[in-house]
Amino acid sequence: MATAPGRSAPDKRSPGDGPLVDAQKARARRLPPAALVLAMAAALGAPPLLAEAATDPVERTVERWAGGLSDAAALGQLFMLGYQGTAPPEYLLDWVADGRVGGIKIFTRNVTDLEQLRTTIQQLQLLAAPHEQAPPLLVATDQEGGWVRHIKHETSTSAGNLSLGAAALPHDAYYTGLYLGTELAALGINMNFAPTIDLYTDPDATVIGPRAFSSDPTSTGLLAVAYYQGLQSAGVIATAKHFPGHGATSRDSHGALPVVEVTEEQLLTRELVPYRMLIREGLPAIMSGHLAFPLITDGQLTPASLSPHFQRTLLRTRLGFEGVIITDDMEMGGALASTPDPATAVVAAIEAGNDIVLIAHSAYWQEQAWQAARRRMEDDPAFRDTVRASALRVLRMKAQQREWRSVGIAATVPAPGAAEFFFESAARGVTVLAAGDIPLPALAGMRVLLMGQLPAFFAVGSERLPGAAELRFPYSPFFRAREPYLSHLPRAAADYDLVVFGLSNYNSLQILERMEALAEKLVVVSALTPVYLRSVPWVETAIAVYGTDEASFRAGFGALLGDFEPTGRLPISFE
Repeated sequence: MATAPGRSAPDKRSPGDGPLVDAQKARARRLPPAALVLAMAAALGAPPLLAEAATDPVERTVERWAGGLSDAAALGQLFMLGYQGTAPPEYLLDWVADGRVGGIKIFTRNVTDLEQLRTTIQQLQLLAAPHEQAPPLLVATDQEGGWVRHIKHETSTSAGNLSLGAAALPHDAYYTGLYLGTELAALGINMNFAPTIDLYTDPDATVIGPRAFSSDPTSTGLLAVAYYQGLQSAGVIATAKHFPGHGATSRDSHGALPVVEVTEEQLLTRELVPYRMLIREGLPAIMSGHLAFPLITDGQLTPASLSPHFQRTLLRTRLGFEGVIITDDMEMGGALASTPDPATAVVAAIEAGNDIVLIAHSAYWQEQAWQAARRRMEDDPAFRDTVRASALRVLRMKAQQREWRSVGIAATVPAPGAAEFFFESAARGVTVLAAGDIPLPALAGMRVLLMGQLPAFFAVGSERLPGAAELRFPYSPFFRAREPYLSHLPRAAADYDLVVFGLSNYNSLQILERMEALAEKLVVVSALTPVYLRSVPWVETAIAVYGTDEASFRAGFGALLGDFEPTGRLPISFE
């Protein structure tokens, strides 16, 4: 178990040992005092971002951070960078110390263990803000719950958004955000790229799938508001994504540009309903997606993330959003479909109205993008004004985050009570898809086979069905079952009286489709998305769970064996 202090600022007098602190001390010897920095900036004519003295605590903090902010420092607030490995590289330490970066993105690749992560973040913050005149870093990750969980180790697992949609309880969405946010805050992470509010309107949208709450806009909005409020209660900035909507396409914007054939009015009455609801409740941040909407952009395939129409006209003017807009990673294929390279895309993203650009992988493109944006600031006064206006929005969001207070859950990982809550929440989401024999009849003397892919399915299944045989097949996107494999598995299953089949992806569906002759003895436990069951309407007994963790399968097997009556409702409809 990793235990961390609360969300108060790290003790600047006792930063601990480590290479980052050593680097900080070395830089401190060559950096001028804060007062001298401000005087130098004023002498060089750096314009203030705030014209009048503030009375509100947040505005006073923004005024302190923004006073005399140079153009380079203002641009730094717009840059959020990722890095390779578990230790930030030297060039990134230089960027942090010099104010050339305002945020850091944490990936699974950056974490050896939670204590290492907490210490790294604390030391980066000390390097970025050694005094009160300097704003802290945004430290962000993707901890959606369910399928997407970039910080692993002892952090809590949950059944995910689609399970919350099946239970349809804002209470559960709030506490999901609260527990996940509390653990992030304990590690020093102050921004979460969640909730995902894409509508699950395309059954082939595998990149979204169970990351969505529902296919229904209003249900999604209600759950997303509760989730966001839970994160904020934990002191963590919520970031709704992927604007204006990634759930109506089967393509993945990481590798290519998805094209979504909907009109603006369709967006306003469907995908943008959850955004309207969140904006009305004060949502602090939105992530722009790399998606093309040619029916809205006169046939042009410009990604929405690089489109002034989407960022300024639609999001700012029409929806009234005043918070921070951050791009998805600018090295993704979808971002580069209409620009020659990430540096050009970054400049276009800032011009379009994004306040933060995320460059998550390449040090080369991070440097190239910085230089391109800096040159543009020097050459174009309008672009310079745009950068400084975005910097002010980022600083205000940082100041607001410092004012939030937790409801009082201890700042430890895992959070106290989280495991019990996430099991109960998963149980509330269990959905009967084909009633058949639920609960299962007495199994004494029956030969039972567990058949599937996921380790948690077998771990829980063997516990709840002692003596059951196991038949496993690979869980890999590269696995495709072929003959004679496809014929062998159903023949092996035919020797048993009851077959409990774990369905979780297309590969397992390939095998299930060959088992129609065993329908009377077959029970399907669907994990993640239940869309695959549309291909096997002959299945007589089936339930859906929506996670791949042991709590989800414990809930599923509990429902099958009569521990409780499942009440979840299918949260998706593709009619």
